[in-house]
Amino acid sequence: MEDVMVAPSRMMSISFVLSLLLAACPAPGQESAAAPEHIRGITISTHGAGRDWGTDRIVSAFKAVKEIGADWVAIHPYASIRKDGSVRFRPFSEEEPPAYLVRPIKEAHALGLKILVKPHLAYWGSGFAWRGDITFESPAEWRRFFSSYEAWIVKLARTCKAADGFVVGCELDKTISHEQEWRRIIAEVRRATGAGLTYAANWTHYRDVPFWDALDVVGIQAYFPLVREAGAGEKEIRAGWKRRMRELSAFSEKTGRRVVFTELGYNRSFDAALRPWEHRTDGEEAERLQGLCLRVALEAVRREPTVIGSFLWKWFPPPRPVGRNFQLATPYLKSVISGVWKT
Repeated sequence: MEDVMVAPSRMMSISFVLSLLLAACPAPGQESAAAPEHIRGITISTHGAGRDWGTDRIVSAFKAVKEIGADWVAIHPYASIRKDGSVRFRPFSEEEPPAYLVRPIKEAHALGLKILVKPHLAYWGSGFAWRGDITFESPAEWRRFFSSYEAWIVKLARTCKAADGFVVGCELDKTISHEQEWRRIIAEVRRATGAGLTYAANWTHYRDVPFWDALDVVGIQAYFPLVREAGAGEKEIRAGWKRRMRELSAFSEKTGRRVVFTELGYNRSFDAALRPWEHRTDGEEAERLQGLCLRVALEAVRREPTVIGSFLWKWFPPPRPVGRNFQLATPYLKSVISGVWKT
């Protein structure tokens, strides 16, 4: 992939809420008296189309992740996409917003947590294989997409304006070449919220995003392959992260933006280090490799000053905090996370 932007000469001054965190990390060539602070985030998913986020269960989930060391949480509201370019979402009132959008923000802040709102486009049933496959053939379809997407994302940003961070788009690889449309959307989201802004780029396409300069931080879905073959051990996994961090440090220098991993996760799979994005799971004996990948990743994030932190994928509210895949809320994985975050 080719880099497509010219970096500003110095780090942009962040005027939004996320600056409270970024200010602790010195820009290249600058000194700071404070040690770099990292985002220790966990994404709270849902079994019930978002309904869990508006119930008492969200409080229990937030308390549980705070107990293992999290200081940020994230939710991921959905809209659906259709082949004709239309983005559809459940109607809601900004004057009387639904609890599943505003209660997580209130409850997170009550517990001393910061919160990221990371909207997703639901592609199932659309004919698209996944979000990175979303593209359109006619100008009319493209206009319909950006118009309806903007209406949804800006309304969501206004409704969730008390959040600390907001993601303007997630894994929409085949849309990012439409630079002017994205810049317009980002500008409208800026008017709607004072939250720090990012875009969640797939790990394969973060270099292709032409509008990082309009955002506060580079967001990456960090499912980087770390090894060349299944069965590789800790030494190879650590070497893989070392290579990736060198790449990200150089990219941060080039763009004048630090990096946050908007998703970081591993499945319970013997291929976790090779193909971390896959949903297939193996037996319980694969959990040790899952935990090793997670521990090494969190240690790598903690050591690299240009990566300000990560949002782990994923955790569910009780009574079923462990989902079918990318599970975090097992006794072993909780010990792995807290072992890094609390030391």
